Amino acid sequence: MLFWIVAALLTLAASLTVLVPLSRVRAPAARNFDNDLEVYRDQLAEVDRDIQRNLISTSEADQAKAEISRRMLRLGGGAGSTRPSSRSIASLVGGAAVLAIPLLSWGTYVVIGSPDIPSQPLQERLSKLPSESTPDELVARAESALRQNPDDGRGWDVLAPIYQRLGRANEAVFAYRNAIRLLGASAERETGLGVALSDVAGGTMSADAHAAFERALALDPQFAKAHFFLNVAAAQEGRFEEAITGWSRMVKDLPEDSEWRQAAAQAIDIARQRQVSAANAPGPTETDVAAAKDMSDEGRSSMIAAMVASLDEKLRANPDDFEGWKRLVRSYVVLGKPDQARDALARGREALKPSGKADELEAFATSLGLPVTE
Repeated sequence: MLFWIVAALLTLAASLTVLVPLSRVRAPAARNFDNDLEVYRDQLAEVDRDIQRNLISTSEADQAKAEISRRMLRLGGGAGSTRPSSRSIASLVGGAAVLAIPLLSWGTYVVIGSPDIPSQPLQERLSKLPSESTPDELVARAESALRQNPDDGRGWDVLAPIYQRLGRANEAVFAYRNAIRLLGASAERETGLGVALSDVAGGTMSADAHAAFERALALDPQFAKAHFFLNVAAAQEGRFEEAITGWSRMVKDLPEDSEWRQAAAQAIDIARQRQVSAANAPGPTETDVAAAKDMSDEGRSSMIAAMVASLDEKLRANPDDFEGWKRLVRSYVVLGKPDQARDALARGREALKPSGKADELEAFATSLGLPVTE
């Protein structure tokens, strides 16, 4: 109802802005008519005076009076004429047109429009315009649909990789398991599940993730993505030669434009560097990060996580390595994993107490912006 009141007021205001100027009286035009008529009368009187003074002949006077009379007739028939001017007619026509436009438009809408349809909330409009929705809104709509129909395997299959790209690893695991249950296992779904399980574990290849990659290869022995992550698992466990051999086979067998061929080639370089430096400098270095910058997101994240996991294992075996603890804490902070960073700090402080460097490690963590909690 409020909408119609506002619309009516706006229509009235717009009409008045046009009607008011049209309705104004053209007083100057009337004054011009009277002045011209008075001039012609003076001219007739002047002709009579010229006759009396014998300045013009009677025939010349008659001709002059006839011309002046014709001009007076053209002016409008004299002072008593009530014929409406062209300006008045134009004003009437313009006013009628201004009033007709809103009346016709409103009348047409009432006949062929739908004024009784209620307004739609924002969520309903967005549901009809998916191309204009944000990713979070699309995910929320998909989740709502799946709550209504939890056995929609295709819905879970589409939603699972979206969860993964949004960093929602636990939801991705749940979605992949549902898709596999409802649609059956495939190399793509099993590999996606393995990656999601790895993400849940902070980038470490758990036994469940490893098993998912194995199932993927059992379904499709040539599935490159599963091969890549199984080699990542080998590198995480310190089996660098096995990982390098597997990646080398991928480089040889895959086409040149394959993204996994390129990722395998880059992973080989990083693994060789890690193999050489593992004994003395475990953990990702600036060189490692630079070498991984051109890898795919999944490949790069997995390789960095593998190197950090390798460093963690080294420190468990050699807990007196002060520089190693610093690298581990810094690596977890850079990866955006504050919980793992605090856990590494707590273990490092405990291990370094005999050497007196526990407080120094805590000060280093504080300098990185890591909040220290007891």
